[in-house]
Formats: sequence, structure tokens, C-alpha cells
Amino acid sequence: MAEQCKISASMVSASEERSYARSYVLKVDGYSRAKELLKNGQCVTSTPFGVGGHSWVVRYFPNETFSRKGSSSRGWHDYIKRDDLDVSSHLRDNCLNIRCDVTVMKEIHGEEARVPPSDLDRHLGDLLKNKDAADLTFQVGGQSISAHRCVLAARSSVFKAELLGAMKESSAASPIEICDMEDDVFKSLLHFMYTDSVPLTLKLDVVMAGHLLVAADRYNVVRLKQICEEKLCVHMDSNMVATSLALAEQHGFPRLKEACLQFLDSPSNFKAMMASDGYEHLTSSCPSVLKELIARILPAEWSVAKEVVMKM
Repeated sequence: MAEQCKISASMVSASEERSYARSYVLKVDGYSRAKELLKNGQCVTSTPFGVGGHSWVVRYFPNETFSRKGSSSRGWHDYIKRDDLDVSSHLRDNCLNIRCDVTVMKEIHGEEARVPPSDLDRHLGDLLKNKDAADLTFQVGGQSISAHRCVLAARSSVFKAELLGAMKESSAASPIEICDMEDDVFKSLLHFMYTDSVPLTLKLDVVMAGHLLVAADRYNVVRLKQICEEKLCVHMDSNMVATSLALAEQHGFPRLKEACLQFLDSPSNFKAMMASDGYEHLTSSCPSVLKELIARILPAEWSVAKEVVMKM
């Protein structure tokens, strides 16, 4: 009887880090005919397919009565009633598609299963917080901040050159003064260098992202630079764009610069930027980028005007 039902199937495979997974679609053409031909307890069985080194089949029982009780081997327990299925959007042109997602977990031995995730970041963070065995003192914004020479040298090529090079002897006894940086910015920089995670201040504050971007660039902390630049690009607005553009131009952040220029391609954004607090700073500190911006937003047919602007 099952042979009179037209059955077809397709398989889509995908691998996961700790499992083998396959999605199998059983297609039943002639759904109403299958209900007539297959009696209670009879089924249509798909062709076998392999997942995780095992062979699997999908069985379709159009008239079998299931109960939640004792059905742990059946998989999903929230069955759809046949009367509901007959009028649902799942049934189209008398054709029923049944998708089964089969995941087989890779074998995990007992010892491996008991290994906890790495907590190196927590231990190093505690080292910074508790100042255990600290051998450096920085003077930043009137505050003394303790740190560890070996950690900073391992995380920053600039600190490595300064702390393990010619400045090693002079930095051993006297505090190292950090100019042109607020103490909360320097503390956030150290937090990232010890834990490889962004501080809460960066998650909440776009202004802090700008300050940290400069600090990360100064000490060549590459990943932090990328994180801060990404935050400034994503959270672009009319109040911050002038400051971000000046920052990008002065410190050489091409991705941030392009994001600012694209944002200012809009005349309304450009007008709002001119009313912001950072606009005056942009015009005085980076007149060349302002000319570049004006030439960029001029209509293409104004080519002569663009040349004049760029030569100003």
C-alpha cells in the first residue's frame, strides 16, 4: 500500500564543533491518499541516511495514536492533532513535508567532561586588583596605579620596549608618569590587558571608546583598538561624528574615517554635525578633512568646484 504514495526526500548536512548534525526532509505527496491506504499502526519508512556514524530512518504514521506517557523514545512530545494538521498551513497542495533534525554528540570521556572552562582572565584580574607582587607604579592624573612589568610587556610591544629596554632601570624605583591621559582611561586599558575583556565603562560609554582607542593605539594593543573603533563606527551620531572624524584623521584610523564620511554623506547629518560641539574643533584641527568632506558631498557635475575646494 505504501508504494502507491509518492515519497521523496532531500538532505542538508552541516557540521558543528562538538556534534554531527543532519536535517532530513521527508516529503509525502498525496497526503489524503496516504491516510486512506495506511491503517492504524502502518507507516511509510524513508530511505536510510547516516548521521554520526549511525544509520537513521524517518517513519511516517498517518493513523497511529500516540500518548505522551512512555513516549520518551519518540522525541518531540507536543504532537499536532490530525484534524489541526488537515487545515494548517503546513499542508499545501495535498503535500506534507516533515523535517527531522538529528544531532549525535561526539563521545566525551569522563576526564575531559570534568575540565572547567579557562579562568585565567579572572586570576590575572585579581592580580591587578589586589596588587600582589606588583613591581611597577604609574602616576596618572594624580593617582598612583600599580601593575606588573611582565604582564604589560607580554601584552604591548610599546610597554615591552619601555619596560624591558633602556627604561628598565629608571622605572624600577620611581613612578612612571603617564601624561595626556585620564586615570580612568588608563585603568580601563590595564583591565583589558590583564583580562582581555572590555570594562563596563566601554560597554556603556561611547566617549570612553574614543579615549580608549587613542590609548590602545598609543600602546599598540591591537584587539582593543579594533573593539573601540568598531563601537564608534556602530554608534555613530550627529553629536559625536565631528569628534570621531577628527580623532580618525589625527591618529590614522581609516575605517573610522570612512564610517564618518559615509554618515556625513547625508545633508541632514552634515547640517546636524555643524551644530555640534565638536564641529569647531574639527575645523580648527583638521581643515583638510573638512575640505575633503565638502568636496565629497558636492554633486558630481560640480567638478570644477571640487577642484577649487581641494586646493584651498
